[in-house]
Amino acid sequence: MEPSTFQAATTAADRRLEVRYAPLASLVPDPRNARTHSKRQIEQIVASIKAFGFTNPILADPGGNLIAGHGRLRAAKELGLAEVPVITLAGLTDTEKKALRLADNKIALNAGLGH
Repeated sequence: MEPSTFQAATTAADRRLEVRYAPLASLVPDPRNARTHSKRQIEQIVASIKAFGFTNPILADPGGNLIAGHGRLRAAKELGLAEVPVITLAGLTDTEKKALRLADNKIALNAGLGH
């Protein structure tokens, strides 16, 4: 690994995350989001939030543009929530945001079923 690549990876991995609560109206879904969510899937997310609370924060950039969590945001709207937990990821380029969106979706799809 090149030193600059290693440095960037180390910096990103060492970044401390902060969860804050943001009003739903302050969050902007990406119209080009790679993953679509069926009504059934949104119902499943709603049921999960009802049962366990909001356990997975939405990822957004400093402008409130969603990077990950489009389904969770739709479920929160269905539930009539006023605000949701958000982690703001600053300093990402548009290319990096797109790569993170794709990685977030792809990694979840690659998960196996445990016993």
